[in-house]
Amino acid sequence: MKSQIRLVLLCLFIQVAPVFAASAPVSTPPLKGLGSPLKKLSNKQLSAFVDGRESFIGTETVADGIGPIFNDTSCVACHDAGGVGGASIRTVTRFGRMMNGVFDPMDAQGGSLLQERAIDPAVREVVPKEASVTARRLTTPLYGAGLIEAINPIEILLGMVRPKPAGIKGKVAVVKDVVSGNLMLGRFGWKAQEATLLAFAGDAYLNEMGITNRYFPTENAPNGNKALLARFDKVADVEDKIDPTDGKADIDRLADFMRLLAPPEQLELRTDAAEAGLRLFSKMECSACHVASMTTLPNKIEALSEKKVMLYSDLLLHDMGALGDGIEQGTAGVRDMRTAPLWGLRSRPAYLHDGRATSVDAAIRAHDGEAANACKIYAAASASDRAALLEFLKTL
Repeated sequence: MKSQIRLVLLCLFIQVAPVFAASAPVSTPPLKGLGSPLKKLSNKQLSAFVDGRESFIGTETVADGIGPIFNDTSCVACHDAGGVGGASIRTVTRFGRMMNGVFDPMDAQGGSLLQERAIDPAVREVVPKEASVTARRLTTPLYGAGLIEAINPIEILLGMVRPKPAGIKGKVAVVKDVVSGNLMLGRFGWKAQEATLLAFAGDAYLNEMGITNRYFPTENAPNGNKALLARFDKVADVEDKIDPTDGKADIDRLADFMRLLAPPEQLELRTDAAEAGLRLFSKMECSACHVASMTTLPNKIEALSEKKVMLYSDLLLHDMGALGDGIEQGTAGVRDMRTAPLWGLRSRPAYLHDGRATSVDAAIRAHDGEAANACKIYAAASASDRAALLEFLKTL
């Protein structure tokens, strides 16, 4: 614990640089509910949101540089539940192998992410027969991503030492941000493998759509076969070029959209059961990891500055036992998963990292590892208490 704290202290001097200078706020556009922009954006910020949304829903083509291997042709194809930027029932495949207790991501064979589609059947990837671990991962929702990016890193760090029920620990993910080159706290992805939204956008553009960009300039070779790559990759890298009229590439526009995307609104507790469920959320130890709120740092974007963020997550990695996905990624071990934010839970089409749970009740009952005791408390509770907790969770 002490060694990790020393390491993450390096990250506390790195703040997320505001992208837009403040200017006169304007009314939000006629977009309601999930997928709408933050309130009180300036004209420049609102324009950036709209432009970013256009890139987010736009379809990429072979002429644009998609592939030769990829998972889909647009961001919205996998982020559409409840509105543009949501989760979905779409999953991707991760693979690797355990060798003498050490995880091998099988980089030489195209791991650990499988690209399931290709511009030609001859280059389509498969899970190598040597792989001993495969996992499915659901698309994560992006609502309120800019608020998460702006959260004070000290609050995340203090989550490691905050008093918790026995058996619950948690650790931060420390990643090297490809944008700044600095060590930062991971916040995004099932393994908290990305620290900033621009890095997150660049990663997804390459690995989900096969479009190289200035931060991820090297094309993925199909199952590591560079000869096949040379044969079918006909668009010169870097494919995501900066537009000289505004100085932005598509990954910048995607980051703008995610950064300025409003969070889900929590519903009022309109019933006695929901109010009781809120109290049970703590008594059943759910709040030990699903921390209700954190606060953002001062930011030149007024809508992100010093805001209370009701995300219901500590953004830490926790050992989830049998609920881990078996994939090692950065700081996260094979059983570690980032605490999933619960805001917007009512809009999710499936639950847990692989979508195995079709109900919130089933998702809670599948918790293991550091959350095993909370799971036992829930299972042993009366039917009325369980129903009250579920009633509260419907407000998120």
